[in-house]
Parts: sequence; structure tokens; C-alpha cells
Amino acid sequence: MNQSSPETQTPPTREELNAELLPVPEPPELPPTPEPPGTDKIIEHALGHVRGKRGGDLLAVLLTGSGARRALTTHSDLDFIVLVKGHDEGQDMIRIADRLVDIRYWSAQAVEEELSRSTRLPPLLRKARVLFELDVVGTRLIDKAQQRFRQGPPQAGMHEKIKLKAECLHWLGKAEDLMSQPATAEYLLATFFEELLQAFFRVRGLWLTAPVDMMRFAASRDGAFGNLLDRFQGAPTTAARLDVARQLAQQLFKDIPNPQRVD
Repeated sequence: MNQSSPETQTPPTREELNAELLPVPEPPELPPTPEPPGTDKIIEHALGHVRGKRGGDLLAVLLTGSGARRALTTHSDLDFIVLVKGHDEGQDMIRIADRLVDIRYWSAQAVEEELSRSTRLPPLLRKARVLFELDVVGTRLIDKAQQRFRQGPPQAGMHEKIKLKAECLHWLGKAEDLMSQPATAEYLLATFFEELLQAFFRVRGLWLTAPVDMMRFAASRDGAFGNLLDRFQGAPTTAARLDVARQLAQQLFKDIPNPQRVD
């Protein structure tokens, strides 16, 4: 009986090959991804946490920062100031969904007393939102913060200005000393930059703004200083950044003397 050799066998057609394939089952339908809770729902959960923890002496809950300004970004946290009757103060950091919630428990009396001398509280509280209150405690505090804000920040005396100058020049000098270690020098220059921005507001008699607004606000008040801030941020090398840092310090502190020498 003649049998064809492997070389002479006819290869199977595409249709024959496809006929032998088992049908591929359709993938199962996945359940819809649950929507992350919105800001209002997160605030509701956070309020439940606060009531459960401090319900006995709770006077008011205020939302501050970007949440109160309705300027939340993906990675913004929610900042709560919780006013309580006594002096059992503290702080909580909790997470609800993917949002961090920073909760500061403060004596209502202490906050009211601090308003008159703080450089941070009046601009922070004047735009706060009342989430809960008894006897309009939160509303009254916000009104007082707005009044205090209109009066302007407490003026920095010469002693404080000299101290601010010395602190900035300290970090600048340390960065210069360690230029042979670029990573360390950059870290020290970043610390100098942060201290310098804080000093700008105190030396010029301005209320502190939110950190994300500090450079823009400083540039709006002093264009030349703002240009130097941009140059510092965009400097291509550590040496170039150090040079701009010296110019920033010179411009901000030019009318402020160095600490007194006693040697």
C-alpha cells in the first residue's frame, strides 16, 4: 500500500486549522470601579470621628486651608481646627479614602488669646468654614480673625529682624562651606530659601500666605525680588544657585545691621 511521504502531504488549510481551535470564552464582566467619596463625604466621615473622640467638650469644628478655599488638588489634605472647652489639646492625622485629614484640637480660649499676637492664625482663620458649632463659637472666632487681619500683622522689631538675617546667613554660609558636597549644599540652600521667604513677610510687615502662594505673593509686592526667586529656582548649578542666594539675602537685609560684635 502506497503512503505519501511527509514531504508530499498537503498542509492543512487555514479553515481546517481554525476548525480545530476551541472557542475562547469572553472575559467575565468586571464590577464597576466604585467612585471615590467626594470631599463632602470625607468631611462627613471626619466630623463623625471628631464627635466620637471629643463629643463631650466639643465647641466648634472649622475647616481651614485649601479645603476652605475650595482649592483642593489631588494630593491636598484637609485641615481641621477643633475648638474644645478645656485645655486637653492635641493633634490627629487620619486617612479617609485617599485623603489625609489633619485635625488640631485647640482650646477655644487659647486660640482667641493667640489671635492678637500670632502671625499665622488671623490669615488662616479668616477664611475658615464652620462645619459645626455651639453658641456660634466658631463664627465669632472667624469674625475676630477677620478684624485682626484688617489691623495688619504685629510689626517685627529690629531685634527680630537681626535674628532673621543671622539665621538666613547661617544657612547660606553652611552651604558655601560644603560646596564640595553638592547634595548637602543643595539641601542647605533649600533650607535657606525657606527661611528667606518666611523672613520676607516679617521684614516687609506682611501676613503670611499659604505656602503654595508665597513666591507669587512676594513677586507681586517686589518684582525685582520675585525675579531673583525665579532665578534661584531655575539655576542650572549649585554654584549659580549660591550666587543668586547671596543676591537675595543682600536685597532683603540691606537695611538691617549684623548682630552686635562684643569682642
